[in-house]
Amino acid sequence: MKTLVVGVGGMTNGGKSTLSVSLHQHIPNSCIIAQDSYFKDDSVVPVDSHGFKQYDMLDALHMDTMMNDINSWKRDPKVFLRQCGLMSEQTGPSDDEDIFVLIVEGFLIFNHRPLNELFDKRYFMEIPYEVCKKRRSSRVYRPPDPPGYFDGHVWPMYLKNRRDMESWVSGIVVLNGLKTKEELLSAVCKDIYQEIKRIMEKN
Repeated sequence: MKTLVVGVGGMTNGGKSTLSVSLHQHIPNSCIIAQDSYFKDDSVVPVDSHGFKQYDMLDALHMDTMMNDINSWKRDPKVFLRQCGLMSEQTGPSDDEDIFVLIVEGFLIFNHRPLNELFDKRYFMEIPYEVCKKRRSSRVYRPPDPPGYFDGHVWPMYLKNRRDMESWVSGIVVLNGLKTKEELLSAVCKDIYQEIKRIMEKN
């Protein structure tokens, strides 16, 4: 059984989830594991000297649980998909099922070294500061962002996390999040299918 692990990272509101869902819809035998699903309870997330909750750091996430889920998929994608209700128990082997694709989506997926080592393809969504701030302000978060949170915490932490990522991670394809959903999907799908072809030919 052949597998491909794709990372879709990037800044908040950069289009990670939209691209990941579109990829999942177009790539057979694929599934998504989203980092946002692994946030710790708000009560245990630390607060900085300005009173801002420190969500934009790895310590705010149950990365051990996320890694366990990813490793479960790697051990047997079919079993994982069935347990998640994404594949019928009666589904048998076929040529289309020779390769399984896991799409891992999140804002700090490349900053966690054990996770980063698992990726076969890496994509990073970016948008300008002004666009990011506007998109962030239009979304409803629970708990809601307090006044000054974007400029006082979110954006500075994004810049820090990106510097850290770029200091040791290679092979990342940076994507312009201002492009249309169709343009981004076409470019990334083409790249992934080329990698799938390479894997199939190699094996």
